Formats: sequence, C-alpha cells, structure tokens
Amino acid sequence: MAKDSASTVLANLRVVPGQKAGLDHRRTDDKLGLDAKAATQGLQDELFTELDGLHGRLWAEGKRSVLLVLQGMDAAGKDSAIRRVLSGLNPQGCKVESFKAPSDTERSHDYLWRVHNVCPPRGHLGVFNRSHYEDVLAARFVGAANHEQCRARYRHLREFERMLTEEGTTVVKVFLHLSKDEQRARLQARIDDPTKAWKFKASDLDVRKQWDEYQAAYEEVITETSSKEAPWYVVPADRKWVRDHAIGTLLVDTFRRLDPQYPPLDPAALGLVVE
Repeated sequence: MAKDSASTVLANLRVVPGQKAGLDHRRTDDKLGLDAKAATQGLQDELFTELDGLHGRLWAEGKRSVLLVLQGMDAAGKDSAIRRVLSGLNPQGCKVESFKAPSDTERSHDYLWRVHNVCPPRGHLGVFNRSHYEDVLAARFVGAANHEQCRARYRHLREFERMLTEEGTTVVKVFLHLSKDEQRARLQARIDDPTKAWKFKASDLDVRKQWDEYQAAYEEVITETSSKEAPWYVVPADRKWVRDHAIGTLLVDTFRRLDPQYPPLDPAALGLVVE
C-alpha cells in the first residue's frame, strides 16, 4: 500500500480525540480499499519485511519503545493477529503480555501497578493482548468497578498514556471491530474443530449474551480515551487478512514516523582491522 493511500486508510480508522467512536457506523467487513486476499499477499509480504527492518533499527537504537494495545470481543482475532503480523520479528526485542483476572498480590496494589510493570523497555516493541482497558471494561461487568469509578479511571488512563509517551513510548491502540454474526461463526468453529476446541470457554457465551452492553461500553471507553498522545484505531476484523494488513500498516507508519537509527560505530573501532 502506497504511503499516501496508507495515510488515508489510517485517518479513517483513527478515532479523532474529542469525537465519538461511532462503532455503529463503522463496517466490520470493510476491505479498506484492498482487493481480494490473494492479490494482497504480495503487499503484506513487503509490509511485514519493512516492519522487520524498522523493528531491528528500534532494537539497535535502544532509546524509544512502542506499545501495541489490542482490545476486542472474544474471537476478534487478537491472538492470530499477533501471530501473523509479528511472527518475523526478532523475539529479543518483542514481548507479548496478557492480562487476566488480577491475582491477590496485584489486587493489593493500584490497578495500574501490574500494567506499568510490564510496559516495554527502551528498544522494544511490547504487545498487550487485552490490557489496562479491562479495568474499565470487564471490571464493570463483574462488579469490580462501578460507572463513577470507571469515569475516574478514564482520566487515569489518559494521563498514564501521556506519561508513557513523554517518556519515549509510542502507544498504538487498536480495537478489533467484529460483528456478532462473525463471532458466532468463530465460536462455533472452536466447538466443532478439535484443533480449536481448547480455545472455547463456556463463559464466552455468557459474555456474548451481553453483546449490546459490551458494545456500548466500548463506545464510551474509546470515545473517552482516544487522545492526541494515544488515539484509538478501529480496525474491521470480520476479514482476517484485512485486519492483519491494517495492523501491519499502522505499525509500519508508526515506526516510519519514529525513524529509529542505527548507532554509529564506536570511535575506538575506527580504522580497526580484524585479523
């Protein structure tokens, strides 16, 4: 995808700070102007190759970091997006963190304690498979935080991400926008396919019964926390190849803007000849 075309796509996916997320008006099956999956494979190969090179430069530079936040309903494709988009990167400079129900130790601290502790160090790309946003999403549905507490946490999260940004971490937030029909198909596939059965949990169906409530919660959360420092991007997730291409494009665009550089040769090695 050409740079000018990519910029247009990303602008359409971006939730403008101060404006509503508008999830109801965003298509989950949008192709983003791409052709069929087979025709896009070459573009994806080029994209992921460039991402690998840029990531290597970030690792070598060792001064800044990138944090990719992935949120979405069950079966939206967080795991597979990580596997497909990031599979070729140097594992030394890339780490994935997942957030489940907090442990007793984590509950004894403020809710961001466990999150800050695993943010990517300088030179790294960190990925949150679910994230600190569970503390204003899932938390409200299990009674761990009421609406007033969630609204206070919106401010905490905005300030937390601003601090990360000012300290050298670029925060890239992606909501994988999946339709209810596509989720049904993917959950059924987990039940029917022995190689996918391990992914299925009966609790997934309990959450599915609250689909409308979760969509309303995501609408509010994304609207309230899409900021200048860390805007949200709503990526259509019904087509896996479109999802992967969009995330790859977003990451490449982020790395291009950072433009990390290889450090110069140690002056002590100038003119040195290895024998």
